[in-house]
Amino acid sequence: MTASTANYLWSLGDVLGQGATASVYKARNKRTGEQVAVKVFNQLSYSRPYEVQMREFEMLRRLNHNNIVKLFSVEELSNKQKVLVMEYCSGGSLLSLLEEPENTFGLPETEFLIVLQCVVQGMNHLREKGVVHRDIKPGNIMRQVGEDGRSVYKLTDFGAARELEDEEKFVSIYGTEEYLHPDMYERAVLRRPQHKAYGVSVDLWSIGVTFYHAAAGSLPFTPYGGPRRNKPTMFKITKEKPVGAIAGVQKVNDGLIEWSYQLPNSCLLSKGLRCQLVPVLAGILEADQEKCWTFDQFFSATTEILQRVSVYLFSLQQATAHRLYIPHYNTAAIFCEEVASQTGVGLEQQYFLFLGHDLSLKGSMKVVNFPSTSPSQPLLLLSRTPETHAGLPFREPEMPNIPSRFDIMADYSFSKLIVGVVYQYLRIVRSLHTHRELFLHGYYSYMEKVGRECGDSLLTISMVNMRLHSCLSSEHRLHTLRQFPLQAPDSTDDSKKLRLIRENLPVYAGAIREFQTRLEHMHVELAKHSENLAEDNSIQKMEFLLEKIMAIHQQYRKDRLTGKLAYNDEQIHKFEKIHLSSHIKRVKVLFREECLQKYRDLLDTASTWSRLDTHTYTHLLVISNRSSRCCVVSVLYFVVSVLHVSVVSVLHVCVVSALYMCVVGALYMCVVSVLCVCCQYSSCECC
Repeated sequence: MTASTANYLWSLGDVLGQGATASVYKARNKRTGEQVAVKVFNQLSYSRPYEVQMREFEMLRRLNHNNIVKLFSVEELSNKQKVLVMEYCSGGSLLSLLEEPENTFGLPETEFLIVLQCVVQGMNHLREKGVVHRDIKPGNIMRQVGEDGRSVYKLTDFGAARELEDEEKFVSIYGTEEYLHPDMYERAVLRRPQHKAYGVSVDLWSIGVTFYHAAAGSLPFTPYGGPRRNKPTMFKITKEKPVGAIAGVQKVNDGLIEWSYQLPNSCLLSKGLRCQLVPVLAGILEADQEKCWTFDQFFSATTEILQRVSVYLFSLQQATAHRLYIPHYNTAAIFCEEVASQTGVGLEQQYFLFLGHDLSLKGSMKVVNFPSTSPSQPLLLLSRTPETHAGLPFREPEMPNIPSRFDIMADYSFSKLIVGVVYQYLRIVRSLHTHRELFLHGYYSYMEKVGRECGDSLLTISMVNMRLHSCLSSEHRLHTLRQFPLQAPDSTDDSKKLRLIRENLPVYAGAIREFQTRLEHMHVELAKHSENLAEDNSIQKMEFLLEKIMAIHQQYRKDRLTGKLAYNDEQIHKFEKIHLSSHIKRVKVLFREECLQKYRDLLDTASTWSRLDTHTYTHLLVISNRSSRCCVVSVLYFVVSVLHVSVVSVLHVCVVSALYMCVVGALYMCVVSVLCVCCQYSSCECC
């Protein structure tokens, strides 16, 4: 069946959504074929006061923002029923997105940030117009998908909206009970008489529940049996929530409520974003309207989050991935402090690589000028001191027990949950694969860096050796000047010291060559792990199992819609349950015995690499410092020698003898002092 107005037509089967007073359909313009959404009001809607009926029309005419669904026109059916012609959003609602099995544990971080930005901007426009929505929930946030695949979210359904300034109150009840402020819930759901008025902060509570739902994939406040089945406990949870708590769950009938002050571990958001988001949720999920944040506080905090620059970071020796959110105006010095806070690697111990090259983060450098990073191309953090691997970066998802009895509804619900859990397994497998790639690329870059340092140190030692040779070969020239009255200080002891330094240089060079040999062995091991990674098909195997499980879930969905099954269909249903159980076991085996084992093997090898690289680099610095000091000593000694010879040859005059002795003596003491500094870092006995 179809219906139409003067300019639009639609099929009654193309339902986009239904409510108490209206239904929304996908329609087309009769002339252009353009897709739109039409909201058709039913007879119940006309029992409302006329001003209430007209409120949504007038409200939408006043609003004009990219994050609010646009009103194109108001038309009528043949029976004079009003029809709102609105913008069509092809991506469905945020609720439909959250109900997809892959989002069982919440939205990915990138998508969540888009939701956050769009809702904040849409709500900001409403407040500028003095409008309170009164029915914020995922079902009233529509998703438009652009040509680039990027989502744009838009607020819709303004049937409950009304004009209300910050200080004004209202007493009428609207909204969906899971997202209602507890004061409104008490009156609307529990039907308890009260004489409370409600302010604009009730929208903030609904936004808080919506954001938590989008981040975690579940409602924050859940009594045993669910919000719709246990309404008194639902009210108790929301009303008695401790300050700072953002979730409360009752897992046992009449049991205690477990409060949570953080997002769940299964949430897909990074630690960096959670740290920013949790205070916002705590501020707006406040039952006491007087203690709840204002919209100004909400907009200030969320805008500050959205304006932060995100930097992906992988701590190589700790084997941990991070995503840091830093205010765009902050400097590299502040960034390094945040790195120290999240990783425990001190400021003096940090150094960074990016795309295989050293990255110097100068203290005054702005964060906005950092190179663009991604999960696969993060900044690599290395520590100059040994670090301990943090272990596995993810917890294995909890796999629920399969229902033992034949029950179409229970089996469908279980299969849907299992699809979500296996999606979580797949994400972890992909992340472990990415971590292994980062390990190998990171240690390759680290080894290359240490290798370059080895080469530079050998070159320095060679230069020092040449300078010492020049200094010692000039000794006979000093001895020939002994017959002159103007004599240099006795340099016999000094030449012995320089010879001793020269004898130690081959020891330093030998140690560096030994380091180079170790690096060659590590390169061989790294190449083997790279080959294993290239041949690893764990991701493909997990995707295959996911497809099998999804096919069973789709079959169970059809069975649920069918209701009572025929005998043969019931047997097929039971066989599929056996297959589902087998697939679940294969998922666990694949994850534990292949993916995790390969990751642990690489962790063990990387621990050895880390110790050797850190040991090599530390000793290389010591050797480099010794060589540099030796170079300084040889240069100064050479200068003293040349100056002595030159002055004696030219200034064989008693008048300048005193002045000359002062100059040479000062330089001589300089040589001795530098020599002492050098020798205290070496095993030689020059001093």
